Amino acid sequence: MKPLPTKQVQQFLSAPEKIIEQFPILQQKIRGKRLVYLDNAATSQKPRCVLERLSRFYREENANVKRGLHYLSERSTLAFEKAREKIRKFLNAKKSEEIIFVRGATEAINLVAQSYGHSQLKAGDEIIISHMEHHANIVPWQILCQQLGTKLRVIPINQQGELLMDEYEKLLNSKTGLVAITHVSNALGTINPLKEIIHLAHQQNVPVLVDGAQAVPHLEVDVQKLDCDFYVFSGHKLYGPTGIGVLYGKETLLNAMPPWQGGGEMIRRVTFEKTTYNALPHKFEAGTPAIAQAIGLGTAVEYLSNLGLSAIEEFEVELLRYATERIQEIPGIKIIGEAKEKAGILSFVMDDIHAHDLGTILDQQGVAIRAGHHCAMPVMGFYQVSATARASFALYNTMEDVDLLITGILAAKKIFASSTTPRINPGACGATHKPC
Repeated sequence: MKPLPTKQVQQFLSAPEKIIEQFPILQQKIRGKRLVYLDNAATSQKPRCVLERLSRFYREENANVKRGLHYLSERSTLAFEKAREKIRKFLNAKKSEEIIFVRGATEAINLVAQSYGHSQLKAGDEIIISHMEHHANIVPWQILCQQLGTKLRVIPINQQGELLMDEYEKLLNSKTGLVAITHVSNALGTINPLKEIIHLAHQQNVPVLVDGAQAVPHLEVDVQKLDCDFYVFSGHKLYGPTGIGVLYGKETLLNAMPPWQGGGEMIRRVTFEKTTYNALPHKFEAGTPAIAQAIGLGTAVEYLSNLGLSAIEEFEVELLRYATERIQEIPGIKIIGEAKEKAGILSFVMDDIHAHDLGTILDQQGVAIRAGHHCAMPVMGFYQVSATARASFALYNTMEDVDLLITGILAAKKIFASSTTPRINPGACGATHKPC
């Protein structure tokens, strides 16, 4: 891990309250305790500037986009397209037309599966994913395989939670039609070697889709440098609103793909005999889009860019390092996912406490973590666990938050050491609790 550049990260380390005060929800107490929010891989909290931008849109600009000649419609359209341009810059895409607004990463993957997949793949073709994927990057491809007769191939992982790259190379062949890979694992925190993955695929003219939902809040992403063909993410994990996400696609690929949904705005002309489709990006944005949410997401990426993604990454690496060291001091804990390159996700299991029980006890201390399979059941199967406890960090977390997490875990160990209360049956994990 790289040493911290003092000037870049000073705002996070020396005055964390200045960051925290920008997030109104973090000012409240939970069960009489200060809220320690460590569930950022599930969704992040929103800075005041995003909340205020959403409010201002509904108070001053609310109108449908692109379909009105009146003042409010012109203002909302301008704000909507400015948000698209902000996201283009955030990802360093060549053109704003390559930025498609969707509901989230899940919808973006489904769009590519059903549009690109149906138009470009055929029976016998193979789709490569990895063993560490979120269900959203598994199930859409399974559906496509059932529809077309394509086959799914899986890159294995090692005990550290890293891809076996030599096995990946063996999977690539003349039948490979697409590689779909996560940038950062939501269950393990592993940062995958994307440049190498993409380079190897492109040597055989195979396009690559990257699930960046866990990467964009923590790492600088440059889609041109990566040379990925598709990149997807969700706004709600990126300090933005729910119900909005982005599909980046290379212009040539998007132009060749048929629309996924039909309706208003994605058309040029409609008759009962024939419909001609609109140009990018509108071809893939049927109906009224999530206007306010897109504008709010534009504000969120602007906020992050102003703070500096490199500084955020450096700070979160230090936070993860500290949390890893502290949690390893506790007997009976095993970390799940120990890759050399990791983002701010710490998953673990305990010998004597089930993840759901731990999550419940930590909640009583005001500490919010996630417990379950994290929509990554194949990962749980690989490690032979039914669930993990997962603490995931963000730019507003502090070393004190980590200390409170550790205090809560130690309190839970004391409770279970002296309690005869029946625990949750690990075999029933997910029967009543289904967190992702």
